[in-house]
Amino acid sequence: MELRLASRGARSAAPPLSGCLSRHSLSPWLKIQNHIYSMPSLCYKVPSTAKCHASVATSYIRETSEVTGLDWDNLGFGLIETDFMYVAKCGPDGIFSKGEVLPFGPIALSPSAGVLNYGQGLFEGLKAYRKTDGSILLFRPEENAIRMISGAERMCMPAPTVEQFVDAVKQTVLANKRWVPPTGKGSLYIRPLLIGSGAVLGLAPAPEYSFIIFVSPVGNYFKEGLSPINLIVEEKFHRASPGGTGGVKTIGNYASVLKAQKVAKGKGYSDVLYLDAVHDKYLEEVSSCNIFVVKDNVISTPAIKGTILPGITRKSIIEVAQSKGFKVEERLVSVDELLNADEVFCTGTAVVVSPVGSVTYMGKRVEYGNQGVGVVSQQLYKSLTSLQMGNVEDWMGWTVQLNQ
Repeated sequence: MELRLASRGARSAAPPLSGCLSRHSLSPWLKIQNHIYSMPSLCYKVPSTAKCHASVATSYIRETSEVTGLDWDNLGFGLIETDFMYVAKCGPDGIFSKGEVLPFGPIALSPSAGVLNYGQGLFEGLKAYRKTDGSILLFRPEENAIRMISGAERMCMPAPTVEQFVDAVKQTVLANKRWVPPTGKGSLYIRPLLIGSGAVLGLAPAPEYSFIIFVSPVGNYFKEGLSPINLIVEEKFHRASPGGTGGVKTIGNYASVLKAQKVAKGKGYSDVLYLDAVHDKYLEEVSSCNIFVVKDNVISTPAIKGTILPGITRKSIIEVAQSKGFKVEERLVSVDELLNADEVFCTGTAVVVSPVGSVTYMGKRVEYGNQGVGVVSQQLYKSLTSLQMGNVEDWMGWTVQLNQ
């Protein structure tokens, strides 16, 4: 029997998807770190006389060239549409479906969808890297799954289990493997979304939720790359307040920083650094990054107390620094300490580690030595990226290798 691949742009006649867990448990869940994963059998579009079942998800594939034609040497941090995305849904029963790998394209939403009217949505961000031998690595995907579950609890949403989240990421990356940049040329950015897709009019949780993953090859987030960035401390606006949602990755957190960021970039700054909303003197975070200050070889970063996102790169940098003998303090860090630091750097999935060359506060500009690229930030950047890209042995057990 001849199998026919779906043509480009084709959409599957997928059956309705239903399900999502109303309660979640982080354990027991399968150990997924530092192991090799193979793509599950895909279900091709076949004549109606035959049936095909996939063990994890039904998928429809088109023929794709192994060559993308991208200029890998000049990748920016912007959306490049790839071949496939992952979609799973849940209904009132609170159980997520197994999901599908579908051709990348628009999704249908009611104008009264919960995410559009009340902002009931979360997103995650992680990356896939290509090793020199051609294999693909994921970096700590289970941490993103756990953070999504925590955020969903705060936003009154169901979420996929850790196992389903990680499996969906693997499927999506492998389906788009030709878009993973060559070693050293960038990474494949992975964007999982959890949104209230069901229609609702009164203020209430949505009756249906969609879990979607899409990917895009990317280069550096800041055009400066590892070169120093220049920050301005925001004096008027605040990113989050105690009791709010600053500590979870809800979509509304990011729309609120756009105005201050736009003004700052218009003045030549790379981004904005926010202070706490109560005392207006303690560091919180940059628009989409955590911040670290170094003084006398001691690394300090604002403590996670509900207003700061618990970044996975932040957590990884802390653990790598401690493994190398650095003293790391998670505590209140004042803006005065920032201005008197030996070096400053930011961390995040998109930027990894970004050294800070200068900070401007109340009209005063402070520049850091060595053009901002300090010894500590350089060392930690090299250590973390070497792990992420598989250039050294994974002594932390953080990477997941995908078989192609």
